[in-house]
Amino acid sequence: MRLKALLRPVACVCLLSLAACGSTVPRTSTSAANASTTSIPTADAPVRIGIALGGGAAKGFAHIGVIKMLEANGLAPDMVAGTSAGSVVGALYASGMDAFDMQQKAVALDEASIRDLQWSAGGLVKGQKLQDYVNTQVQNLPLEKLPKPFVAVATRLEDGKRIVFARGNTGQAVRASSSIPGVFEPVRIGKQHYVDGGIASPVPVDAVRELGADLVIAVDISEKPRGKTPANLLGTMGQSIAIMGQRLGQAELARADVTVRPQVLDIGPSDFTQRAQAIVEGEKAVMAVMPQIREKVARIQAERLKAAQLAQQQTAQDRLQTCLKQRSSLEKMAGMAGLNNACANP
Repeated sequence: MRLKALLRPVACVCLLSLAACGSTVPRTSTSAANASTTSIPTADAPVRIGIALGGGAAKGFAHIGVIKMLEANGLAPDMVAGTSAGSVVGALYASGMDAFDMQQKAVALDEASIRDLQWSAGGLVKGQKLQDYVNTQVQNLPLEKLPKPFVAVATRLEDGKRIVFARGNTGQAVRASSSIPGVFEPVRIGKQHYVDGGIASPVPVDAVRELGADLVIAVDISEKPRGKTPANLLGTMGQSIAIMGQRLGQAELARADVTVRPQVLDIGPSDFTQRAQAIVEGEKAVMAVMPQIREKVARIQAERLKAAQLAQQQTAQDRLQTCLKQRSSLEKMAGMAGLNNACANP
């Protein structure tokens, strides 16, 4: 306090002298102060929900029930990744259909409209009808132009690598993702051949996370070995794929935030007669974990708020330091004298 009292007259004299010379006291540059400002996370930005729809042939109708209840609870997915049957539902959903639209499509679906049988060494089903059906439903939009971000996951036959289709022919990508080896003919795209994505990624958690999802909901409808012999070729192939991808799938499922498991094990892979029951099972399964989903959303929002507050505090400190560094010697003297407090509240 004594130092301020001693400096006050000196500072006043200096300031008055400068004023007499027609000079003005320089001020801290607003643009310079803003240049040091760090970006502040938006605490109220919506949580981006991604849904990973797994494979399971006719069990895939359960995905519609899951999406239906998410929409009804204000938690509609913002982006979607699909494997096999999940890619079919995912493509339709990404095209702009809501769950009720998809349910109507499911009820009206004629199995013959998506299954073109053939006698070929490559597979019993060609898959062209499935490709055409999907393209018709999405109005021939390519993957990159669908209203919602969507990717289909397939397996490259030449090396077994997981391939994520994000651009190009939507129906063709879905067909590749759904081509069960031995049942469907492998899909040739360019010089490569593609088969069911369930071999490399049964539930495509990583693919939807890569789209930018903050929260990933995985829907697992995969076949589980239960000590029973499958009743037909499709069942045998489906269970074989499930066994092959089981360990890999478990590791990927562990990276989801929430996993939904509809009780559809008793629905056969080619049993389209139980599509309504599959949808109901999807509804029941997601409602069972709805509190968990809400808790995860709330946690993400709380973490964002905390990060935003910390960023604001850091920004205030940065502005203060910038202001203090840019003051002139005269301003520093004035500040010590209590005449200039410009940096107190930057």
